[in-house]
Amino acid sequence: MIRRPALAALVLAAITTPFALDRAYPPDLTRLNAAGVEILDREGRTLSVLPVPGGTWRLRTATTDVPPQLVDLLIAAEDRRFRSHFGVDPVALARASFQWIRAGRVVSGGSTLTMQAARLLEPRPRTLRSKAIEIFRAFQLEARFSKDDILGIWLTLAPQGGNIEGIRAGSLAWFGRPAARLDAAESALLVALARRPATLRPDRHPESARAARDAVLARRGGPSAGMSAADRDLAVAAAMPDRRQPMPRLAPHLSREMARGAAGSVTLTLDAPLQRAAERLAAEILPTLPDRAALAIVVADVATREVRALIGGEWGAESRAGALDLTRAVRSPGSALKPFLYAMAFERGIAQPGTLIADLPRHFGAYAPENFSRDFAGRVTAADALRMSLNLPAVAMLDQIGALRFASALKAAGAGPRLPRGADASLPLALGGAGTTLRDMTALYATIADHGRSVPLRLTPGVAPDAVQAVERRAADSVAAILVQNFPGGGPAGVAWKTGTSWGGRDSWAMGFDARHVAGVWIGRPDGTAMPGSTGRQAALPVLARVFALLPEAPREGLRVVADAPRQQAPADRLRLLFP
Repeated sequence: MIRRPALAALVLAAITTPFALDRAYPPDLTRLNAAGVEILDREGRTLSVLPVPGGTWRLRTATTDVPPQLVDLLIAAEDRRFRSHFGVDPVALARASFQWIRAGRVVSGGSTLTMQAARLLEPRPRTLRSKAIEIFRAFQLEARFSKDDILGIWLTLAPQGGNIEGIRAGSLAWFGRPAARLDAAESALLVALARRPATLRPDRHPESARAARDAVLARRGGPSAGMSAADRDLAVAAAMPDRRQPMPRLAPHLSREMARGAAGSVTLTLDAPLQRAAERLAAEILPTLPDRAALAIVVADVATREVRALIGGEWGAESRAGALDLTRAVRSPGSALKPFLYAMAFERGIAQPGTLIADLPRHFGAYAPENFSRDFAGRVTAADALRMSLNLPAVAMLDQIGALRFASALKAAGAGPRLPRGADASLPLALGGAGTTLRDMTALYATIADHGRSVPLRLTPGVAPDAVQAVERRAADSVAAILVQNFPGGGPAGVAWKTGTSWGGRDSWAMGFDARHVAGVWIGRPDGTAMPGSTGRQAALPVLARVFALLPEAPREGLRVVADAPRQQAPADRLRLLFP
């Protein structure tokens, strides 16, 4: 006879032991938490998927990420009493044990979906000891998680063949679309594939995969099935996928950048259709470029500064440094800085668009700039000097403004010049004598396009920071109007553009904007070697015209007053600078 104190101790031990074991041996959720990152565009469309370390494609999946019919198929095929048991189904276990004893081998596993989730979290050899651990883990999972959370574990970790795990990754790999858009036949195939991923891969064993899929569809019967006989017949007749689809890989450079330290999904400001079109355009252009030359493109919304498309180079091409994001490479902008310099000159009254200025030989100390064409234009208006990208007038304006003041204004506009260590800004800055990036240049041209208001480019949605008036509105609008010109080789009208070429043709730039978008194109060799004969006008400008052809037309007004207004002269105290 057991005395009362002993009985109480036994009862207490029976109650406390499971809790103690649960605390001492919690379920290992490492595999569940080690999910890849999905990069989404501004509308929630998949841009790119990055695998977990080691190369496994696995995306965290919840029941809300898949069609309800997939969950119904899963429960019907694997665990009809899932919603009512506490992790273990005694009826299924008893049946499996009886079949094992009678047949001398495992006929059915008797595992519930909760036990399967436990096995997926901690894979083990299929032994009686492993089964006992799965049962213990199943009770733990039921105590810690809701039924939908447990389904989420299965949906995330279910093997889908090869290095694919989880329904979302399986849907992308086998059908090339998000799991939420799976139909009944596709859902049934993924449910079946999880049972024997090696022998049911549809690309290698199509008939076995079809039979397993149809068996899952057949199990979904009864009054709660929600599938008519006609629907089931249609699903059975559906074709099997014959190959794996490539995982989404739009904007690979930016996706890799934004995925660092992220978990789950990251939403960007990119527009997936535009990004796809820009990548196709880049793929067409790259073979026409000089050997080892690369191409980078940025497109942004002027009003919001949200980047809509970004191409950092040819992903994976070793000869073109494909792993580098060339929108962040520091390169010489050549004459592409001149529009902002003219805006500052207009703001300070040094010149106006119709002011006559002299493009004649002149020395600035030991510095004697000359034009790209090695000749001089004589007297021209400031507007024409900017359109023609004449060098001496630009240097004369910078001499009057001050190189340090110009560098500070560039920094305020989001395009601070990168100077050699210990060097100060000087007059060659007017002609690209400093480094910058394509992202910074795009932000600078967005400032001109947006009436002189500077706002940083944005890659993720959210509230934009307050704008800084980097240059007065009138000056910025005058420069924008001057730059509105037809593309020499044809293209959309009403686009303001400017090119730039660094020394030796190392960098070819074309920057432009209309009323809605700003875009930049850079072409060059990632190692910085020269491309003799390559210029921004010849190499990058045709690409810019094709980029704007991808965008909705939003023409800007060009400068109308210069030809009709009287030619203005600079104030008397400026004449010696502008008319040497």
